[in-house]
Amino acid sequence: MPERNFASDNNSAICPEAFAALEAANHGHSQAYGTDGTTLEATELMQQVFETDCQVYFAFTGSAANSLAIAHLCRSYEAAICHESAHLHLGECGGPEFFGGGTKLITVPGDGGQLDGAGIQQAAEARQGDFQFPQARSVSFTQATECGTVYSLEKLGELIKLAHGLKLHVHMDGARLANAVAHLGCKPAEATWRLGVDVLSFGGTKNGLAIGEAVVFFNRDLAGDFRYRWKQSGQVASKMRFVTAPWIGLLQTGAWLRNARHANACAARLDAALRQLDGISLPYAREANSVFARMPAAMAERLIQRGWRLTRMPGGLTRFTCSWDTSTQDLDALIADLAG
Repeated sequence: MPERNFASDNNSAICPEAFAALEAANHGHSQAYGTDGTTLEATELMQQVFETDCQVYFAFTGSAANSLAIAHLCRSYEAAICHESAHLHLGECGGPEFFGGGTKLITVPGDGGQLDGAGIQQAAEARQGDFQFPQARSVSFTQATECGTVYSLEKLGELIKLAHGLKLHVHMDGARLANAVAHLGCKPAEATWRLGVDVLSFGGTKNGLAIGEAVVFFNRDLAGDFRYRWKQSGQVASKMRFVTAPWIGLLQTGAWLRNARHANACAARLDAALRQLDGISLPYAREANSVFARMPAAMAERLIQRGWRLTRMPGGLTRFTCSWDTSTQDLDALIADLAG
């Protein structure tokens, strides 16, 4: 029996477009270590999607993409500012600090998983010039956030302008950027480099790939010798075409955005259903593909007993995450079990 799962979009299958592109690449011989035509095509497609001549490095995982990007932006005695709920802080097992040789993360609070101007400025200016404390060099925004919310373009633009004014490099953890773009109804360029994002960790795994993220340098001057860090960290596959080919299927067909729109729409339907049930409160606006609910313990336990896998969060919250392959039948069954 298939697993009944709203625990994470990481648990989903490979989307057909990515799988077909992988199969298409599995013929004959090709150059190794990312010098192949498949990787070049995936890079060019990435540049087309973002409408700019960005520098692209493909990686296996989001943890690697985030950690290596921050380590590259900050020297060992510098610091990156991020939200206290950021995956950078809570989900990378010290990756940024490890690859940065001591780089510090400075975490700040903010409503709905979003940073605010006061928090960024206070963190950037705290102990500024004090040689006994790491100096802030970058700030990382998560879009969509770990709370399922999405920064508006206006708010994000203002915060990035502030960050650059404080001489901070701007990183974006875009593990679910596709979901954010689908929600905002804008072009990827409008949500990233046109706002001033310097470096993006662009997620593919949550959106239909088997493995695969990308470190995208919009500010090519910052890329420098990143390729050496990329290689040293074990992110360069000898048969790189099998990492990059699925990206071609995702980007060339537009599946990356269709998948995100579908997952968001499923989450919107679930959000509406949860709001009709007694005993459930929803602390965050549903803007991407996740819904966070505070529910009676007995209700959560009933779902688990009926075979649903859930993600329990700090503070007594339960997270439901929809995927590219969430079906109407999945939603109907979950909503029925939630109702009793």
